[in-house]
Amino acid sequence: MHAFMRQISVTYRCAMLYREKELADTGLNGCQTPYLVALYRMPGISQEELARYLHVNKSSVTRQLCCLEKQGYVRREPSTEDRRILLVYPTEKAYALHDRLFHVLFGWSDYLTADFTPEEKEQLLTMMRRVADRAEAYVKGGMCTCAPSDDT
Repeated sequence: MHAFMRQISVTYRCAMLYREKELADTGLNGCQTPYLVALYRMPGISQEELARYLHVNKSSVTRQLCCLEKQGYVRREPSTEDRRILLVYPTEKAYALHDRLFHVLFGWSDYLTADFTPEEKEQLLTMMRRVADRAEAYVKGGMCTCAPSDDT
């Protein structure tokens, strides 16, 4: 399955480069767009919850949010219930980018699957959801019970 994981990795890295190119005038890098997407969906989420949602470590969240805050895309506020918890909100500048950002994200998906039939697109999405669900289950405490394959 090494070849499978390599293909996912290559696709992910190319997606980041695509986002950087398409959003170059905004100052965003390819790694920051998932943060904005998450904040559009869940404004006021804590940094810790954001780290869990994005499956990244807390220091990465802090670093990316610091950059996004300096660029004017997010604001962080202490929670009224626990001042140690920082809640993160998209700013008006971030909301002004919403439609363009999603156009870029959907454009990449459309580009990748341009020669797929509708059935192939649905099949790919279904299988990738299963892969992602299994990966998330492992991260949330599941155990890997399979032996490594010889597939490279």
